[in-house]
Amino acid sequence: LRTHNIYSPWPEEMNRLITGRIAAFNFSPTPLSKQNLLKENVAESTITVTGNTVIDALQWVVKKIETEQALSASLQAELLAMGYDTNRLASGKRLVLITGHRRENFGEGFLNICHAIKTLSEQYPDVDFVYPMHLNPNVRKPVMEILGDNAANIFLIEPLQYLQFVYLMEKSYLILTDSGGVQEEAPGLGKPVLVMRDTTERPEAVEAGTVLLVGTNRDKIEQGVSNLLEDSALYTKMSEAINPYGDGLACGRIVEVMKKKYFTYRGKYSGTYRIASAEDVQTVSALLSEGWTRTTLAEVKALRRCQAVVNKNAIAYIDADGTLVIVDAD
Repeated sequence: LRTHNIYSPWPEEMNRLITGRIAAFNFSPTPLSKQNLLKENVAESTITVTGNTVIDALQWVVKKIETEQALSASLQAELLAMGYDTNRLASGKRLVLITGHRRENFGEGFLNICHAIKTLSEQYPDVDFVYPMHLNPNVRKPVMEILGDNAANIFLIEPLQYLQFVYLMEKSYLILTDSGGVQEEAPGLGKPVLVMRDTTERPEAVEAGTVLLVGTNRDKIEQGVSNLLEDSALYTKMSEAINPYGDGLACGRIVEVMKKKYFTYRGKYSGTYRIASAEDVQTVSALLSEGWTRTTLAEVKALRRCQAVVNKNAIAYIDADGTLVIVDAD
């Protein structure tokens, strides 16, 4: 992900640049992300386009909420206790979910955002505007001053945990945000996203039509929300656009890459070897629980030099530096 401006967003853009330089593996969410790395002279052999694991997690959570009635009821009750009753949506009322926290929007940006929400709430009294407020006082102060007058359709609630937020995203009609991750998650649920930022490290979403940049310009925010509330054709176009950030299979692709890298050893090995550390044992035990391949005792004994440390079935894999690691996983 890149905006090509280290100050927007800060410090995420800088952290991503540094991480890309030092990572042994780069699992890119999109082909464009791969091209960004190549332009920074990252070796192509370290890059695999997999999609983003956040979509895998999202689909898994949504399925649990849909299939586990007790979980769904619990989340609904938690939101009610926090100040929003999702039963309000049963009669067809629409929900605009809002998140805002970026430091580059502090000051005038948040004032514009809040004034736009206030105007929209008055213009659309039959639409609920739900804002889980960030804890930062630079966010809370303008939000409470401008929106905290107990309007019947504005709901200022405390920050949400992940399951609660996914539940509310799924219930929403559209999302107004300055978040990065929401730009990937919401389209996966078929929810149009208006991004209150001037730049985005996710241009694929803009190109795909799943998100629209409105910045912190009050008029653009108001117009963007109005268009989606009133223009059903525009809403359908955005909500049905293909999410470019994944299909829910990213984790499996990453596992396959790692398996090929670390679990390809069979037979004799004449290179460098070392006895596994306790951390190796824990890591491999965890991998075994996910169905990874175990070597047989006979295969490990073929190494001869390692017989003394292996007394049962074991794991053999190649470390990042090419060293063979022998782990007595039992």
